[in-house]
Parts: sequence; structure tokens; C-alpha cells
Amino acid sequence: MEKPLCLKIKCKAVRLMLELLACRLARNDEAPNIELAQKLCESNNKQGICEIVQGLKSEEQAVANDCIKVLYEVGQRKPELIADFVDDFITALLDKNNRVVWGSMRALACIAPLKSTAIFTRLSEIVVAYEKGSVITVDSSISVFAQLCSANKAYQRTVLPILFDHLANCRAKEIPQHAERIAVCINSDNKDVFLKTLETRSNELSESQNSRILKLKRSLI
Repeated sequence: MEKPLCLKIKCKAVRLMLELLACRLARNDEAPNIELAQKLCESNNKQGICEIVQGLKSEEQAVANDCIKVLYEVGQRKPELIADFVDDFITALLDKNNRVVWGSMRALACIAPLKSTAIFTRLSEIVVAYEKGSVITVDSSISVFAQLCSANKAYQRTVLPILFDHLANCRAKEIPQHAERIAVCINSDNKDVFLKTLETRSNELSESQNSRILKLKRSLI
């Protein structure tokens, strides 16, 4: 049976959009992907973004890699344009392609303030990705958790323990950066636990790292 005209047009559009990716242009740099993201943002091209999301599921690893790059670059500029694909990003956390996994977590970090309910509903999947993920995946997952706590205080009872446990056990060199990410959800109700957790790790930090933590503490006063 012949495909409906709408599907023909959609498939053609997908192919045309994917032709703008770096891998299809025989480029080894990310400039074409960043340029595509900028154009999608400038034109508020939701259909184009939908097509890139479809490309994220491509069996061609290079295509999937470029698509997730485009998507989180869009997310950093206009998160509202990729927010409706929250479930696609969470599902992609199970992908065998590590680039797609950490890129999807980065995209989730961009849209967490807009889609906190949808993300919290599937929190268990994100925790699994955090526990099994690469360093880059973990970095972005900390931002996701912190944004959830910031967006809705009701989520703090579940998510804050994950963050504080992470601070208590992560590699020393990660403490300043991750503490800064967590700081967005720190308030008078949880500040003492946050500061005490940091204090227990202070002897593991270099002078410059402790200076960074001190600056963060002062900003919370």
C-alpha cells in the first residue's frame, strides 16, 4: 500500500533536516550541528526539532550523535523548544550509545525547570542512569536533581538525599562543581545539612577548591 502523502512529506523533511548534520556534510567538527541548532532556535522550528528527535533514534551512530548534540544545543538556548520531548530523552537514557545517554541527560538538565513533574514521575529511570553513567552523565544528572528540588519543594524529600549522599561520596575534584550545581535548591530548610556535608570533605580539597567552596558558602548567607 502506498504511503499517505503526509508521511511522504514528513519522511522527505526528515531526510532534508538530517542532511544538515555534520556527519552528512563529511565534517569532523561540531560547527554544522551548532549552526543547525541556532537556526532552529531563531525560526522556532518545532517541526524541524521533531525531525531531529526522530533522527536521534537512527541506527547510524553518527546521525544519533549529531542529533543529540543539536538537541541539547537548542535546549541551552531555548529549552521550551525541546521540552515536549522529555519522555524521548528519558527513554534515551537506556541507549547503548554513551553519547546519546549523556547528551539526553544534558537535555533533561535544560528542561527540568519546565518539566519537573514529568521528570519526577520517571525519577527511578534517571537514578539508574546516574548510578551507571559516565562522568559526563553524572555531571548533568546532578543538575537535573537540583532543578527538580528547586522547581518543587515536595520533591526535596526524595531527591535531596540523593544529592547529599553524592556530595558525601563523590570524587574530591567533583565537589566544587557539583556543590555549585546543587546550590540552586539550597534554602534555609536544608542549608545546614548541605554545609555540614561540605565540611566533612574539606580536608580532601586543595586550597583553590576550598576557596571555591568558601565563596559558595558566602553566597548562601
